Amino acid sequence: MSRTATVERSTKETSITVDLNLDGSGNAEVSTGIPFYDHMIDQVARHGGFDLKLVAKGDLHIDTHHTVEDVALALGEAFRRAAGDRAGVRRFASGRYPLDEAVVDIVLDLSGRPFVYWEVPIPECLPLGNPPFDPNLAEHAISSFATAANITLHVTLVRGSNVHHIVEAAFKGLGRALRDAVRIEGGGVPSTKGVLA
Repeated sequence: MSRTATVERSTKETSITVDLNLDGSGNAEVSTGIPFYDHMIDQVARHGGFDLKLVAKGDLHIDTHHTVEDVALALGEAFRRAAGDRAGVRRFASGRYPLDEAVVDIVLDLSGRPFVYWEVPIPECLPLGNPPFDPNLAEHAISSFATAANITLHVTLVRGSNVHHIVEAAFKGLGRALRDAVRIEGGGVPSTKGVLA
């Protein structure tokens, strides 16, 4: 069974197309107009082992918030569709992911029930890149993705001082945990209810 999805999302603020293959090799082409965010989404795909083509055009002349949020929602919807009924998946995944001095814990469940716990205090810093990515949008991006993907997700900062490292560890860790959770290792839906919802 092919675990792929294409999602198109268009509003007055953004226009987004996402092509996702959960059983890819980590090839990513991401263009949101926000280079730092491109890099973070690229990390999710590469560490997730997903093939991803994502193109977004947004109202960056206003700010980056709309584009960041809508990209995350579209990517989460693509993930949910590609995962299908989640038959045979490992379902649960967790890990502790470092980037230099920063360490982030990721715990997730492809539960079919969206819930996000975020405990990642972001030190004061200037926005990253140009156009600027506000590091505080990392929580909104990852939470929007998890909600649209219908997953339970806990993200906790263990330690870290460099904002770039903290944010990147969270996105890389999300990719690695998703890779483990979608791995096929059985036949049926991994739930006593017979459905993940």
